[in-house]
Amino acid sequence: MNHITRLVVVVACLVAMLSLAGCQEEQRSPVFLADTPALPAVNMDALETEALRAVVEGLADPDPRVRANAIEVVALTRYVLLMPKVQRLLQDPALPVRFLAVLAVGDLEYALAQNDVVRLLEDGDVNIRIAAAYAMTKLGHPEYFKVFRDAVASEDQTVRANAAMLLGKSGRTEGLRFLYWALRAEDSADRVVLQAAESIAMIRDRRIYPKLWTRLISAYADDRMVGVRGMGALATEEARNALVTMLKDPVLEVRLAAAAQLGKLDEPEGAAEVLHVFKTNALAERDAQGQQRVKILTALAIGEIGTEPLKKYLPRLLADPSKPVRLAAAKAILQCAENKG
Repeated sequence: MNHITRLVVVVACLVAMLSLAGCQEEQRSPVFLADTPALPAVNMDALETEALRAVVEGLADPDPRVRANAIEVVALTRYVLLMPKVQRLLQDPALPVRFLAVLAVGDLEYALAQNDVVRLLEDGDVNIRIAAAYAMTKLGHPEYFKVFRDAVASEDQTVRANAAMLLGKSGRTEGLRFLYWALRAEDSADRVVLQAAESIAMIRDRRIYPKLWTRLISAYADDRMVGVRGMGALATEEARNALVTMLKDPVLEVRLAAAAQLGKLDEPEGAAEVLHVFKTNALAERDAQGQQRVKILTALAIGEIGTEPLKKYLPRLLADPSKPVRLAAAKAILQCAENKG
């Protein structure tokens, strides 16, 4: 249960790939990825083919974490042509994989999988049932909204957090009072409070801004990451301004996350922070997990910003030995390919 919570409560940023605990206050020092003076222009058609191969391989990977990551790439890039492969994962033995496959069906409104989703409404795990209810609402059956709306009052904190996430993804304003209840309930775990705040931001309720701001000024980097995601979801002018201030955060991961959220808002201010990763020795003092985390965040930021100077670094990220890094790069490539026209 704890694993599925970690996967889905932060699903919008592919944070299933990341473990932000232990972010260190990072000192800038002068050559990490052996930058070359003049990288060649990227052949996006060839790169897109390689990216799709990486996602297809990810969907069939023996590691359920990799399969889950690959599903998120399909959902977040809205690559419907891969949904038949995602549909088969609705029967996956790993709970997080099934959960994310159901969400993908709903997010992409993939009606061809509706009969499979209907069967999951009777699944033995309540997390799968509420995910199936979300998918059914997206497939044109609004009567199922109350299933995950009411689940936000569950005593099970995993179910409560996932229901809050689904309310945010639904975008329906009638879910706000349930989210504010979860936000303020004395028995809500911290993960529920964080998800409720982010979900309120996803529905674009400006009242949540002060709550998100308190996360941005937290002493803990992972709290600031939550605030950054929330500000990106809120997408107001004051939220944008708050994100700009986070480009000066002492932790590289936070700066990269802010750069990505600004890119999502069509603001390229964070491009310099992404280039910083390639042009400095940003990973020199990090262990393998820390290096992977930065590479993933870098790839995700490139996908959101999508400028030509940044796209030139995607081939090396796609060739990285880490599967999560390759999948993050594949997501960025598919985003850039979609926007190339």
